Amino acid sequence: MYNVPSSREDFTALDSAKYIWKELGLPVEALVSLSLPGEGLTLPSSFKIGDLAQSTVALSALAAALIYALKTESAVPRVTVPRQHAAVEFNSEKLYTIDGKSHHKLWGPVGGLHKTSDGYVRMHDSFPHHRNGALALLGLPATATRADAAEKMLQWKAQELEDTAINSGLVMTMLRSYEQWDAHPQSKAISDIPISIKRIAAGPKGLRPRLSGESPKCLNGLRVLELSRVIAAPVAGKTLAAHGADVLWVTSPDLPDLPALDRDLSRGKRTIQLNLNDAKDKLKLLELASTADVFIQGYRPTSLATRGISAADLAALNSRIIYANLSAYGPSGPWSNRRGFDSLVQTCGGMNVSEAQHYGRGEPARPMPCQALDHGAGYLLATGILAALYRQVTLGGCYEVDVSLAGVMKYLRSLGQYPGRSGFECADLESAVDVSDYLETKPCEFGALTAVKHSASVEGCMPGWDVMPKSLGSDKAEWLD
Repeated sequence: MYNVPSSREDFTALDSAKYIWKELGLPVEALVSLSLPGEGLTLPSSFKIGDLAQSTVALSALAAALIYALKTESAVPRVTVPRQHAAVEFNSEKLYTIDGKSHHKLWGPVGGLHKTSDGYVRMHDSFPHHRNGALALLGLPATATRADAAEKMLQWKAQELEDTAINSGLVMTMLRSYEQWDAHPQSKAISDIPISIKRIAAGPKGLRPRLSGESPKCLNGLRVLELSRVIAAPVAGKTLAAHGADVLWVTSPDLPDLPALDRDLSRGKRTIQLNLNDAKDKLKLLELASTADVFIQGYRPTSLATRGISAADLAALNSRIIYANLSAYGPSGPWSNRRGFDSLVQTCGGMNVSEAQHYGRGEPARPMPCQALDHGAGYLLATGILAALYRQVTLGGCYEVDVSLAGVMKYLRSLGQYPGRSGFECADLESAVDVSDYLETKPCEFGALTAVKHSASVEGCMPGWDVMPKSLGSDKAEWLD
């Protein structure tokens, strides 16, 4: 039995926003405040990335505007998200420059799609320990080249290599078609709705005093503790920061960073470093969490739970916490605890095969032109967090929010694809020169940062980032107010 996504092929971006908004149980009357101008293709792909970008950015902005309306006991402010600007923002980590120089080398030297004896696998190698581990698995030294890895992979069957890599804590996945993915047990475990919110404990209703009243931005006073890396979860924190939240981004001094991503995705955030293997640092994290409003984590679902930092643990510590998870494959199913990244989910879920078939040039696989699953998941996680906050204010309770890359993939696929090569008949966004109208320049520790402005506007509460990127661990581990 297959698990084929529901069909929403006739949906516009506005239809998607309305559909998900209603599924979250948010007030329907707020939708009259939403404006989504623009139409047509935005990025060269058979997938409707423009619809995903515009609708998910819009949902997060409208949810922020809804919270502002609660804070001020007023009408929901007008929210506008232009279509092309939203699509540009889905490429933000590729389009920024510092002192005029691009810094968007995101991939390692040996990863990507590799042929096996009976198919293909994709290796993720952005982090050195993943790259070196994969090379060791193949019997190669850390100095091996991509050609060396390709030769070794021809000796493996795709499924066997995927299984062995995953069991070794590495990140590779076999290239699958839609038919293969739809028959897979993990596909069956993924919800048809890309945001899950569940009440996990009792708690008071109403707004905390620091969140009440007029403010320059919608979410001023909201405290967000973010433990994340790469793109998806950082987009969620960055989005909340754009609307005024105080976001403390927590990284570990013992884990590798990705500066090329961090320069873009740390905008709006203060940065602290804590080692959770150190008792004193873990105590500081729990101290911060005890008075936080939101806890975002982008690691595997059980990673923090084994350290006593699960949703239930924090709900026992803080009766108003909203605990938000961003995972690769969701909280249920045989792959729920598996590592994964946007490119791997595209590969295993049939998207790369279908994209190549639509492009029609005989490729075995073709990735989307941006990390659409990452960005879509980030905006949807921000939306889910604010929907949970709305429930908390009106009903009380602690909430857990789940969004996965695979869930976003399923939703994007449900929107249908453009026929044949028609979706590719527009220009790609390769550099900042292509999108100059959507950029802003601000000074940061590393030079003059020119980067994509937030694509949403909220009448009277204009989003944007005041805090600019800085060295990791530059800030004090404390809240602003």
